[in-house]
Amino acid sequence: MSVVFDAYAVYYDLLYQDKDYNTEIEFVDNLLAKHLVPKGGALLELGSGTGKHAEGFAKLGYMLHGVDMSPAMVEAANARKPVDLSEQMVFAVGDVRNVRVDKQFDAAISLFHVASYQITNTDLCAMFQTAAVHLKPGGVFLFDCWYGPAVLTDRPVVRVKRMHNDTVEVLRIAEPLMHPNENIVDVNYTVQVKQKGDERVNELREKHSMRYLFAPEVELLLGLAGMRLVERVEWLTGRQTGFESWAATFVAIKEK
Repeated sequence: MSVVFDAYAVYYDLLYQDKDYNTEIEFVDNLLAKHLVPKGGALLELGSGTGKHAEGFAKLGYMLHGVDMSPAMVEAANARKPVDLSEQMVFAVGDVRNVRVDKQFDAAISLFHVASYQITNTDLCAMFQTAAVHLKPGGVFLFDCWYGPAVLTDRPVVRVKRMHNDTVEVLRIAEPLMHPNENIVDVNYTVQVKQKGDERVNELREKHSMRYLFAPEVELLLGLAGMRLVERVEWLTGRQTGFESWAATFVAIKEK
């Protein structure tokens, strides 16, 4: 998995330059406040990527410890860390299934469907256990994922995305393959990269296996990790999840 994301890291920020990080950070911050996470509290981010979410939370006053299994992602996050926020952000290589930090946090967050990359019950339980062992009693665990009812209602289709900046042009084709008995979608990416002024095209091929989740199984697995599900809403809108909610947000509390 880290090999996939190491290759992906080079073009990650370009492919997601239209992602509305500010709105996402505001949405998560409001949910954390609703569940009494103190502003300026300590956050553990499981799957911190190139650090853009972390930077936004640091600007709000949080202390952020990010872990990501891709050394290239962690390197990019450290490279772009603003000097004035450097004491509020730490990034380290780690697998969300087994990383351990000698510290407890007010909240653990995991965004951009990191939970859906945990395609087996063993993987998902391990990730939930990682969150639980790092939370203070009464601490909050918040994550988003692909939501099963919507995935099965509005099934994945082939998607093409083109992005460019001053030096490079990127074409990404995403071709899904569903595995109905495993609740998994293999998203097969073909990424073509062309440096401007050069006719040569480099091509990457990647497979991202994504699990879509359902509320009853999430509640059960959170419970096994010693956490209680307290809220489930549609990502960014805050509406009740339903057949149109491709991304769901789950909030759990660590039992005291």
